[in-house]
Amino acid sequence: MIRIQRADERYPGGEPGEGIDTRHAFSFGRFYDPGNLRFGALLACNEERLAPGAGFDEHPHSHTEIVTWVVEGELTHRDSAGHATVLGPGDLQYLSAASGVRHTERNDGAVPLTFVQMWLAPVEPGGDPSYEVVRALSPDAPYAVPAAASTLRVHRLAAGDRAVLPEADSVYVHVVRGAVRLGAHDLAPGDAARVTAERDLGLRAVADAEVLVWAMRDVLAP
Repeated sequence: MIRIQRADERYPGGEPGEGIDTRHAFSFGRFYDPGNLRFGALLACNEERLAPGAGFDEHPHSHTEIVTWVVEGELTHRDSAGHATVLGPGDLQYLSAASGVRHTERNDGAVPLTFVQMWLAPVEPGGDPSYEVVRALSPDAPYAVPAAASTLRVHRLAAGDRAVLPEADSVYVHVVRGAVRLGAHDLAPGDAARVTAERDLGLRAVADAEVLVWAMRDVLAP
């Protein structure tokens, strides 16, 4: 089964007057939809756009695995564990909030910042927070998040290129830029697909494209 969510079906959020424009794929904040709380381990897939000087003040997270993909601009991250990092396009950041951590996210650069932030539910709650940055993640290289029984791949496809979706209990496809065809569906920037019980399903780039693909296993904590 394939369920498509178009870019214009995302919930608008952020604080546009303060230079923060957010588009939520799942129930979030004041946009509560009991039928759209999660997909597999995925709890949030937020498209974030921050104007120069804008950002999120210090705020807490717990029992959440947070993966951030920078599309353009520079993201400055600081957290209560002492990490201070500036990430650029193609960089991946992983923050395991575990029992609790606080952080800030800002655009301290001179140009607009765009990133995609994804939250996943851990298989088991608690533990100690951890942090990792992968610079210039290699195209198609899997990035595993064992704590959520999930793996991310970032496909950068030239027009006409193809990529086979991984076999998993749940597969989530998010188009960052360009255009792709998934089965009988054409997907544009901001569009997403939620895939279950499909095999040998592939992506074909209609135009040069960048696509995030999550493969998630259904795992219950003991």
